[in-house]
Amino acid sequence: MSAPTIDALVHTLRHEAPGVLSLELRSQGGSELPAFEPGAHLDLHLPNGLVRSYSLINPSSERHRYVVAVQEDRASRGGSRYVHQQLRVGSTLPVSAPRNLFRLREEAAHSVLVAGGIGVTPLLAMLRRLVVLGRPVDFFYCARSRREAAFAGEIGLLAGGLVRLHWHFDDEAGGPPDLQAWLADRPRDAHFYGCGPAPMLAAFERACESLGHANVHVERFAAPVVAPAADQGGFTVELRRSKRSIEVAPGQSILDALLDGGIDAAHSCREGVCGACETRLLAGEAEHHDGILTTAERAANKSMMICVSRCRRGPLVLDL
Repeated sequence: MSAPTIDALVHTLRHEAPGVLSLELRSQGGSELPAFEPGAHLDLHLPNGLVRSYSLINPSSERHRYVVAVQEDRASRGGSRYVHQQLRVGSTLPVSAPRNLFRLREEAAHSVLVAGGIGVTPLLAMLRRLVVLGRPVDFFYCARSRREAAFAGEIGLLAGGLVRLHWHFDDEAGGPPDLQAWLADRPRDAHFYGCGPAPMLAAFERACESLGHANVHVERFAAPVVAPAADQGGFTVELRRSKRSIEVAPGQSILDALLDGGIDAAHSCREGVCGACETRLLAGEAEHHDGILTTAERAANKSMMICVSRCRRGPLVLDL
């Protein structure tokens, strides 16, 4: 089954930076919306049939609205392009309840937030919450230029006191940031959060690993490109609770095979980034292609995103 949705009204569209548009969504009748926490995202079910996930940026104390920001992707397959070119104030959009795969550890003594470009969105919500809690935080914002740094004004107003703000603009610095050098000066017991383009996140993870930072949390825009295993043939999936075996054809996703077989499997984005289809893995070894699970979670082999991941060693036995 698709994740349940709420009909939301597009209340406001606002230009935040070149190519970045924010959407304020409210309930149809003005009722309270489901609560969310910093780091949460929504799935927007667009009229063109696509489902796209975007991080919530407004204060998590607000229950009357959801605010997300969408960057128009030059290589858009129809999602961000639709939002920028066709969505209008007054439109109604089905949206999922908020889902959080990038949770803020509010109890941490110190937090370090590293944002790249539109990756600022979940980290802005975290920053707002840490300010309310009175927690010390380092916020590092990297963008290609000052002009392209969405929400820079709002972030600047939150700086001071326990909030230390660090800017890096590629055009002024002559290149990308030296995250290794900057992260080396952060408290070792801090929790580190990174969101941004794939090259920046790769540098962030390498730096954290080499510096021995253990509490590292990452959110990606898309599932990483993973080289497929040599054998890309079909395989069998066993469903423990349903007491059924489902054949997955070469090139077919597990999700599609289950749906074709009449299995009511939860799903949404079909791209391995929203988490709606995460399924417990009881036996076998998954070949992970999602953008959610950490290296440790993949090694633990306890769950998989059935919309994109496949079988490395079977039989795969799922808790379905």
